[in-house]
Amino acid sequence: MFSDREAPLYEIKANLFKGLAHPARIRVLEILTASAGQSCPVSHLLAETGLEASHLSQHLATLRRHGVVTSVRTANTVVYSLAHPAVAELLAIARTFLLDTLAGSHERLAAAAALPDVSAVGAPASAGTGAHDGGAR
Repeated sequence: MFSDREAPLYEIKANLFKGLAHPARIRVLEILTASAGQSCPVSHLLAETGLEASHLSQHLATLRRHGVVTSVRTANTVVYSLAHPAVAELLAIARTFLLDTLAGSHERLAAAAALPDVSAVGAPASAGTGAHDGGAR
């Protein structure tokens, strides 16, 4: 599949996507992306996500573990930041991909809905009059 030399790189990439693989974590990253300096305190993340503090803490730990965010504690405040500006670019690309995919799905759905109705084609005129109604011949 891939060489032993390439394996660690693929593992790192896979772990990055594992770190992103939850809607709450994506929302946290979007909030950070939209914040001044791509940073904000945990209190803001709590207010914006509506998550319980313990759940947000778990998601932030996952993002930290995978190197997607960093944190700085100052007195009683913990501020989270995107670890790299490319994280914001990755989110923008993902959004573009999603919107393009949904647009394609919408176009296919609209095309399917415009097809002629075939539900009545080949149906017997009334029940029990077909060739296989079990009646005598």
